[in-house]
Amino acid sequence: MRLLSPAISRLARFRLWRIEQWMENPVATQREVLQHLVTSAQYTEFGRKYNFSKIFSIREFKQAVPIHEYDDLKPYIQRIMNGEENILWNTPVNWFAKSSGTTSDKSKFIPVSEDSLQDCHYKGAKDVLTMYYHFNPDSDLLTGKGLVLGGSHTVHQVNDDVHYGDLSAVLLQNSPFWGHWIRTPELSIALLDEWEDKIERLARNTIPENVTSISGVPTWTMVLIRRILEITGKSCLAEVWPSLELYIHGGVSFTPYREPLRKLIGKDIHYLDMYNASEGFFAAQANPNDDGMLLFLDHGIFMEFMPVEEYGKPNPETIGLSDVELGKNYALVINTNGGLWRYLLGDTIQFTSRFPFRIKVSGRLKHFINAFGEEVIVDNTDKAIAIACQKTGAVVNDYTAAPVYFSDQGNGAHEWLVEFEKEPASLDLFAAELDKALQSINSDYEAKRHKNIALRMPILHALEKGVFTKWLKSRGKLGGQHKVPRLSNERKYIEEIFALIPSLSQT
Repeated sequence: MRLLSPAISRLARFRLWRIEQWMENPVATQREVLQHLVTSAQYTEFGRKYNFSKIFSIREFKQAVPIHEYDDLKPYIQRIMNGEENILWNTPVNWFAKSSGTTSDKSKFIPVSEDSLQDCHYKGAKDVLTMYYHFNPDSDLLTGKGLVLGGSHTVHQVNDDVHYGDLSAVLLQNSPFWGHWIRTPELSIALLDEWEDKIERLARNTIPENVTSISGVPTWTMVLIRRILEITGKSCLAEVWPSLELYIHGGVSFTPYREPLRKLIGKDIHYLDMYNASEGFFAAQANPNDDGMLLFLDHGIFMEFMPVEEYGKPNPETIGLSDVELGKNYALVINTNGGLWRYLLGDTIQFTSRFPFRIKVSGRLKHFINAFGEEVIVDNTDKAIAIACQKTGAVVNDYTAAPVYFSDQGNGAHEWLVEFEKEPASLDLFAAELDKALQSINSDYEAKRHKNIALRMPILHALEKGVFTKWLKSRGKLGGQHKVPRLSNERKYIEEIFALIPSLSQT
């Protein structure tokens, strides 16, 4: 393995010119991607319906094809799963990623073609490695193994040719043979469905390994690290894996987790944010010091950006890279080499820089609180939580919040359920600091809080450790890719959690 690292480093430097090429020509690159997608799919059923053979510009494409959500494409996807071909994409689609990015009861089956595997997901992974070695040429990353904390790797068979599983399962089943040499755990553990048993076996089987990197959602990564420290009796993870140098995260904002993880790891390492979903590999940090993730523009996905205020309109407008503004919220609309066309992904993003184009994920279209015109998004609350922790010395594991509506008893409020790793000395002080931080971040929230006219002080409940895990388990959503929804504009989630802990007073 030690001989492999210099060779990979040289290969990474050789690949770098490809990345620099599309970074220097972003608009032209995206135009070429769309032309390739439309040309490839012009004789599919979808392509014939929307006259792809007569489309020669981005404007014509947007005029011809409407915005789609999952339910709009579901009939096409179901036919592909039943074995039909040439429906959304011009090559056979034998794999589907079962999307579980939210706690919604509805499962989504995202088509994964050979093109999307090779030219999107695997190409994105290679580019992350390329960029990491470019900024860390003396890295020993590949002298050890990468611990991948994915979801369930179970693969389900629809028929002789068609299979589905979560994204990690699809990628694992199709990865090259050498990929298994540099990752852990062993396949028998990765295939486990039962998450609690999986964490235990992950811990015990990876402790003897020389782990140099970890990839996974922060919440479950912290659960695994704590179990490893319990088993070994060590004070920090650096004592178990002294060569650990990189943590790759994604799925949720890293802001509330950075300090707790730093303490658990016990030494300074590199942290890289990635935006890799069932629908495609969209972005990753090129350099750990970058503000935002580099948007991947040459990976088989043509992207459009819908200002969030357009969502819900009969004919919502989208814009291209040339017109995006920094700090503004956009819903991501994608066209992929797996057969998704003008597909509204559901995530909201903000651009942190132009030329090169870098983004951060700011939330979900349906994960926000705007019951009183406050327009609070997940990016706001993650930052506010981090500030409140810094001010009070608290450490937060997870949280969710929902509105308390106007009633005869008083005006509105936000109700928070917070699971602390380390509770503050005063919950009231934490709530006050949280409220103050949120007002400093979001002017609409600040206006609604003015003299308690629309919103009174936040109502905060400290949950016992494990309540969120219990709730996810009750919904059949326990596992590495399932996350607690940070915000909801209704009280469905919060009432379900209250039902599990009836002793907790509600307001």
